[in-house]
Amino acid sequence: MISSNNIFFPIKQNFLIFFMMQISLFRQFRWISLILITVLLIVFILRLPATAEIPKNYKELEFPSLSSISLPDYERYELKNGMVVYLIEDHQLPLIKGNALIKVGSRIEPREKIGLAEITGSMMRLGGTTQHPASELNELLEQRAAKVEVSINTHSGNAAFNSLSKDIEIVFDLFSQVLKEPAFDSQQLVLTKTQLQGQIARRNDNPGDIANRELYKLVYGQDSPYARTIEHTMLNNIDLDDVISFHKQYIRPENLILGIVGDFDSKVMKQLIKNGFEDWESSTIKPEITIPQANQIKKNELFFIDQPHLNQSNVLLGHLGGKLDSPDYPALSVINGLLNGFGGRLFNNLRSDQGLAYTVYGYWNAAYDYPGVFLAGGQTSSETTTQFIESLIAEIELLRNQPINNDELAYAKESILNSFVFKFENPSQTLSRLLTYEYYGYPENFIFKYQEGIKKTTVEDIQRVAQQYLKTEDIVTLVVGSKENIYSSLSKLKKNIHNININTSPQMDN
Repeated sequence: MISSNNIFFPIKQNFLIFFMMQISLFRQFRWISLILITVLLIVFILRLPATAEIPKNYKELEFPSLSSISLPDYERYELKNGMVVYLIEDHQLPLIKGNALIKVGSRIEPREKIGLAEITGSMMRLGGTTQHPASELNELLEQRAAKVEVSINTHSGNAAFNSLSKDIEIVFDLFSQVLKEPAFDSQQLVLTKTQLQGQIARRNDNPGDIANRELYKLVYGQDSPYARTIEHTMLNNIDLDDVISFHKQYIRPENLILGIVGDFDSKVMKQLIKNGFEDWESSTIKPEITIPQANQIKKNELFFIDQPHLNQSNVLLGHLGGKLDSPDYPALSVINGLLNGFGGRLFNNLRSDQGLAYTVYGYWNAAYDYPGVFLAGGQTSSETTTQFIESLIAEIELLRNQPINNDELAYAKESILNSFVFKFENPSQTLSRLLTYEYYGYPENFIFKYQEGIKKTTVEDIQRVAQQYLKTEDIVTLVVGSKENIYSSLSKLKKNIHNININTSPQMDN
């Protein structure tokens, strides 16, 4: 048997030899060694911070002030046909991006043809152009690693392109063709409608999606353009002539705000824009666009959607909100900061202290040109659904009735203000805001007015706007979960329970 001493003997012997060699070398070069050691000690000591300067708590950390925000230079001008153009040169990378906001949206489509705007936007890109069939258009873009996209959502249309600087002439020409001369055909219409049919069939797969969709219907009303949904019967009403007519009526130069940012020379880009769009004239009379407004339909009621397979519930509370141009929006934004996040009241009290929620939130969601919605909710187990609702409302009432402390206010304000710098990381963000503000008629310095409003918000402002805008008496409550596990406990809320049927509408005609 080999002993441990025998195992380690060679190691000990080698170490002893090495140590003796170091002593011998030190004797030969002792003066040089002493000088080197002294110098190293002095450098090490000088680099050590003074003990008094080391913070003992994270609250004692000091950070340099944020650098001031500087906006990139930009140019705005109009073509003779009414099209607005913004240009921002940015030569960091050999890339050019363009984005056009179009004054259109599903909120202006006929009620009996819901889905027409979305279909038109998709087909503008999918069908190719009158000069380039879809397959050819796709190939021309793929060869250049470029992209052209078009979509129409509730509030606006959006057409965008990405291109390498060297390919901009070809890509921009294709982009202009997609807007002016899309090739609509019946085959693409069938494909697009089939895709929407599949979305309708799958829309009840996610309980969170169900809750959001149905709460907006309760607040705005199911026929409101801000809440209505595409149904199979509505798709049946849309034909190719509808798509062509919608495009001719709304996709027109005076309805476009085009912004381009990237590695280009403005003189060259202006010529490309002139060649692509200046002679574009619409063949139809410009329609009068009226922005639909909104009113709250249901108030102070409780609704339930049965999903028997769930062992937890999705809870949403909400009521009508306001617009971004409200003078009180900065204070309402600070309230969002007080309620949400890891340091927010809802997370601390409902999730950490009471253990009621997997997720919990409460937001005042404002919109640019119509009233938004205040939403609060989250996910909780079936057994704690009623307690979760009561606790959520209690937190809102507490904010309304009891002044916050100065530390809370400072934390919420600083969180918003410190994140401001990330809104100006690149020129594309500035361009996007300029287009958006022009589209909705907001001043170009709106974001800086908002910043000043955050800075000026006081404790008194928070309680005033909480009492004025967070209306617990108007709150609509919606629960998505298992009726068997939840229904009986909801009686503690002392409200009549209204059941909602979310069965999918009948299939499309062949």
